[in-house]
Amino acid sequence: MSPRTRPFGFRGEYLWELEIATRQITALAEAAPEELFGWRPNPASRSVSEVFIHVAAGNFMLLDCIGVAAPTDLYFKDPAAGPERFAALIARNDHLENTLRDKPAAVAMLKRSLSAVQKTFTSASDAELDRSLHFFGEETSVRRVYLRLLAHTHEHMGQMIAYLRANSVAPPWPDWRPDRRAG
Repeated sequence: MSPRTRPFGFRGEYLWELEIATRQITALAEAAPEELFGWRPNPASRSVSEVFIHVAAGNFMLLDCIGVAAPTDLYFKDPAAGPERFAALIARNDHLENTLRDKPAAVAMLKRSLSAVQKTFTSASDAELDRSLHFFGEETSVRRVYLRLLAHTHEHMGQMIAYLRANSVAPPWPDWRPDRRAG
């Protein structure tokens, strides 16, 4: 979405930040060599593929929490409701992290989830964004859940930058500081 077509106010600012996060985390996933997708810094940490699947699955789960059903080809056809549904989403997310290990599957799921966030946020009305809901034991708004999606993506983008740098893979964008640019 170009600056000329991006809406003004919070909606446009959110979409701008989402575009940056989408571009960067996708670039990291694409830049990571496939042989690194099983790498983890220690046995208690998620692997590279597990982190990308965690972000994607988290996006689908959080969208489901605001009423955008998780994709049935990845989740369930006839899901439970309420707390049982949330528990089933978490269990399925854990399963996806543990089974989708290859780069093409992880990158595709990541892109699909980020596209779903962009599409649903763009189509949500202001009233929908302001809608109140019960989320993790608190009253909040749909808008806050979208903010959580963005923060979660950035959190794990930083993790992936560290993972790649630990394996001598630089982030796939130029450093803005002249003294740190590759020459």
